[in-house]
Amino acid sequence: MTALARWCLRRRLLVLLLWLATLAGAVTASALAGSVYSDDYGAPGTESGRAAQLLTKAFPDRGGDSDTLVWHTDEGDVRAAPVRDRMTDTLREVARQPAVASVASPYDTGGDGQISKDGTTAYARITFHETADDADDDAAEQPRQVMETARKAAGDGLQVEAGGDSAGTTEPPKGKTAEAIGLAAAAVVLFLAFGSLAATALPLITAVVAVGTAAAGIGLLSHVMTVAGFAPMLGMLVGLGVGIDYALFIVTRHRRGLRAGLPVREAATRAVTVSGRAVVFAGATVCIALLGMFVLRLSFLNGVALAAGLTVVLSVAASVTLLPALLGMIGMRALSRRERRRLTEHGPRPDRPTGWAMRWSALVERHPKALGLCAALLMAVLALPTLSLHLGTSDQGNDPATSTSRKAYDLLADGFGPGTNGPLTLVGELGGTGDRLAFDHLPDALRATPGVAQVSGPEFDGSGDTGVITVVPDTSPQSKATSDLVDRLRGEVLPEAEDGSTMRVLVGGPTAGYDDFADIIVGKLPLFGGVVTGLGCLLLLLAFRSIGIPLKAAAMNLAAVAASFGVVVAVFQWGWGSELLGLGSAGPIEPFLPVIMISVLFGLSMDYQVFLISRMYEEWRLTGDNRRAVRVGLSETSRVINSAAVIMISVFGAFVLSGDRIIAMFGIALSAAVALDAFVLRTLLVPALMHLLGGANWWLPRWLDRRLPRISIEPADCTPGGASLPGPPAPREARDLARPRT
Repeated sequence: MTALARWCLRRRLLVLLLWLATLAGAVTASALAGSVYSDDYGAPGTESGRAAQLLTKAFPDRGGDSDTLVWHTDEGDVRAAPVRDRMTDTLREVARQPAVASVASPYDTGGDGQISKDGTTAYARITFHETADDADDDAAEQPRQVMETARKAAGDGLQVEAGGDSAGTTEPPKGKTAEAIGLAAAAVVLFLAFGSLAATALPLITAVVAVGTAAAGIGLLSHVMTVAGFAPMLGMLVGLGVGIDYALFIVTRHRRGLRAGLPVREAATRAVTVSGRAVVFAGATVCIALLGMFVLRLSFLNGVALAAGLTVVLSVAASVTLLPALLGMIGMRALSRRERRRLTEHGPRPDRPTGWAMRWSALVERHPKALGLCAALLMAVLALPTLSLHLGTSDQGNDPATSTSRKAYDLLADGFGPGTNGPLTLVGELGGTGDRLAFDHLPDALRATPGVAQVSGPEFDGSGDTGVITVVPDTSPQSKATSDLVDRLRGEVLPEAEDGSTMRVLVGGPTAGYDDFADIIVGKLPLFGGVVTGLGCLLLLLAFRSIGIPLKAAAMNLAAVAASFGVVVAVFQWGWGSELLGLGSAGPIEPFLPVIMISVLFGLSMDYQVFLISRMYEEWRLTGDNRRAVRVGLSETSRVINSAAVIMISVFGAFVLSGDRIIAMFGIALSAAVALDAFVLRTLLVPALMHLLGGANWWLPRWLDRRLPRISIEPADCTPGGASLPGPPAPREARDLARPRT
């Protein structure tokens, strides 16, 4: 790290030009190649996945996206000639569009099921040749044109709305408000912390260059593997947070060196040598946690893991290369004018913790039991809603009330029942005449099944080897009762119908697919959590030579995850303020959210653990006095940890304004987790526990100590002030140092 810092400082202009060239090259390549994002939750090998493959093979015309056009009149009947003629002409114009494969109009023969009983609402099914994921840029634009053409029919008391796979493209594009607000808030916090515009700009520049390069790289990555549509926004959210924080830690150490009288180059070199190592270590823990998603063996999440991991890697790289080059360019302007004037008039002075940080550290030392208990109770209360966590996939019924997709969803639910928005597709593999007869009689059994509102079909392909029946539940797609119906069909109704025949009937459709996806994740969640937690604990074990430190870190991380999920459940599942924030109505929590949140939160919370414990460990090695180590470590790091936390909370919280429900979930969960981690766990509960455990914090069996490889986060020859550190005291020496002196 020292050699890297010196090279970057000597060739600072070259380093800056290389980063700018990399950014420009990545953005240009991404713009030319475009992106191919996919939100396909399908999991290979599941029943819904096999049903989709069979349906596509037997009915190729149904392989594309499907949208629903809904129209409603408060006066009269949709069968009235003026409405009928207007919508018939509109549907004919839609059917002529190149992207459209078929249009199922309610005015065709047999379409009465698409008109509500009171005659005020009707809908048409529009099927496209391709899915949005498979279509090129020109073809992907055509569904927008189709929806806009259809909605021109609205007016004169007729309401026309669009729902379905492509309906979101008709919404106004979301701006960059979230990113701008997050950066502005971070700039304010940095200026309050530094008092220097030049120092304030450096973390922002470093983070923006790294995140911009990563965003372009994610677009290129989407051409070689499945990358979710929300992955770029998630990468930007995580990248801005960690990128600004990592730069903050290095700039803070650099400014400390300048105030201690070090030359600019020496201060920057020591900052990268010391804090840069901690940044690399913290970034490695984030990447390890993210790459733990590969344990789930789901291509959908693999792309998310690599996208977020790429952003973190580039943020770390920019912090230890671009940042020192910029520090060399601004020179003493990293300090405020008042700090430079004081340095000139009074000479260098070592930084000493004063004010509230010292008082708070002393308070925790005096009352560890009471304060630790209060912190634990607060975390437990916030985690209680997690017990009612319901995993499922939110649909357009959770969109903001002003969106056309939400209006179409509500019109269908009011006119035809909530299950119309999520029908189940039963696909039968038929072996002969007997199987076809059995499949013909299946609708009667389905209509008698509790929870079924409507059954249509069967339909057969040209060879008669595949049949399709559509089942409309009497509950909404995201209702637990609908999931129970899927289980009832698979476990009771269909096996009984298949008995005595060779046919095999599969339950498919988006609703069943979402349930299968959630079941896979829930089933593998313990393995995933164990792998991520185990790898993180192993890193801490190697770094701090202690059994207790990794175990406490794992417990604190799990507490932060549980409490943040409690906040997410209250806002999104219970609906506390979700409509007020423009996030739509209450609904289930996305099934992949726990996996991604555990990965990201485990990595981010490790950052604070590393920066807090590394200073305590440094003092422990010097004195062997646990109380002094905890007190000094907390008082010297709490300010920078709290500043970093405020920056992350500002950046993450701003993404609630993105208008995207999934990104808003991440924003609220990450904001809550970082706030609790920094202000409750790391500055209260962790030091309280360390005071209570005493020297046991640093215990490691000698036989294990001899066998473990040695790594160090901060070099043993460089303290914050630049003094040399002795090696770790021997056990007896440490005990002598820990004894009170008379």
